[in-house]
Amino acid sequence: MKPIGYWLNRTDQALTASMDAALADFGLTRLGWQVLNAVKDDPKATDSAVQTALAVGADTAALHSAVASLLTGGWVIRPRPEGLALTDAGRARLGEVARRAADFRELSAKGITREEYVTAVTVLERMTRNLTEPRDGSAARP
Repeated sequence: MKPIGYWLNRTDQALTASMDAALADFGLTRLGWQVLNAVKDDPKATDSAVQTALAVGADTAALHSAVASLLTGGWVIRPRPEGLALTDAGRARLGEVARRAADFRELSAKGITREEYVTAVTVLERMTRNLTEPRDGSAARP
């Protein structure tokens, strides 16, 4: 059996490649979709807020590139310096993308019960906390 780190990396790669393919018709990537979700419900969204929200999954350069692509594609605008907001067209197209993303989620969870999914996420969350929360006499890790 391969170790968990191997499967975490393979799963993330598979999620990204499959989601990118599912969203390609819209000119989006998985990261672009994540940026849109970070912006859609936050009327005060900023580059910094998006960076903070998505820092675990993408570096600064990748996020800047994703935001630039969304600006160019007419999904978002800058209502103020460093601010981000969905355009009316972006909000309308987001509904179509959400349906595609729901289909993607259904495919990715095929054959996995809700209980199995919850267990997997709970275990991964616990492992992360074990490695990042302070322990007796030591500081938290990033």
